Amino acid sequence: MKKTLLFVGLLVIGAAVWWLFQTRLFASSAAAEVSPNTVPVVVARVERQDTPAVISAIGTAQAYNSVMVRARVDGQLDKVAFVEGQEVHRGDLLAQLDPRPFEAQLRAALAQKDRDAAQRANVERDFARFSDLAHRGAIPAQTLDTTRAQIEQLKATVEMDQAQIDNARIALGYTTIRAPLDGRTGARLVDAGNMVHAADSTGLVLITQVHPITVSFSLPQDQLPALLASQRKAPPRVTALSRDGSQPLGDGVISLIDNQIDAATGTIHCKATFANADNLLWPGQFVVLHVVLDVHRDALTVPATAVQLGTDGAYVFVVTGKGTADLRHVEVASTDGGRSVIARGVSQGERVVTEGQYKLEPGTPVRVIDRPPTLK
Repeated sequence: MKKTLLFVGLLVIGAAVWWLFQTRLFASSAAAEVSPNTVPVVVARVERQDTPAVISAIGTAQAYNSVMVRARVDGQLDKVAFVEGQEVHRGDLLAQLDPRPFEAQLRAALAQKDRDAAQRANVERDFARFSDLAHRGAIPAQTLDTTRAQIEQLKATVEMDQAQIDNARIALGYTTIRAPLDGRTGARLVDAGNMVHAADSTGLVLITQVHPITVSFSLPQDQLPALLASQRKAPPRVTALSRDGSQPLGDGVISLIDNQIDAATGTIHCKATFANADNLLWPGQFVVLHVVLDVHRDALTVPATAVQLGTDGAYVFVVTGKGTADLRHVEVASTDGGRSVIARGVSQGERVVTEGQYKLEPGTPVRVIDRPPTLK
């Protein structure tokens, strides 16, 4: 019995020694395989895909139309019919001036016309009587000519009276102030009860049309040939982004390429028009614009984070089959949506480093991992 227990104990001790030896041997092998100089990196494949050729610019949103609503006659502002910031439509009532002085002027003009028309009718009856008398030689011809001249004079007077009536009606119509276009009202500039004048510089309210809305921007003159070539096919598409580029604000098209280059800046002024259905663009807002000039068909692309800039231009690190980093100088055709189009320098299927380049040099051993390396 004692021999059996001794034998079992020796077996357990031997197994423990063997396990410890194997563990240390494996650790030594692993340490030998991973060099202290090996850099952990994240990689991505070079892929072929259709990619838009995009140029970026900074623009300012502008109202498609902007109107300062002013009084066209002098009078007291009786009523303000709009709410600040309200969406209004063409023809909507905005304000009402006191119409009574203008109604009185209209009645006076109507009465003046009636008086002059009555005088004309009386002279025409005199002319009819004088014509019969002059035919019989009872009165001189001069009397008939004078009466005829009075008729023509009174005819002109009645026409002038009608013009005064039309003018009074127009002035009375100006006491009702309506929206001249669809748009959004701004701050109220005059309160009800104040006197307003046609010569006032402030006006009553500013209305801006933001559906659609335009964005004004400039591009380098070197981009003009590509821009015009794209316009000959179709209006170039434009995407507006928030100032930090994180939020898309809308898609539009270029509606204006100015007819001359600004010689002082070497740029060409352009405008893009956006439907702005969601009101994400606002007059005066600064935005980032991506102008699509063309589409690179079946182009070689890499994540934009793989491209680095050095003294000799753009470059990427490619992981070779031996597990080392190879520095490649590349020619970047365009960058959009987080991917760069590479015109020269890499081949389809190659692995480029997207994270961890800061520790790499040509020939550095690398270890590919599935997550970004933790900076220590």
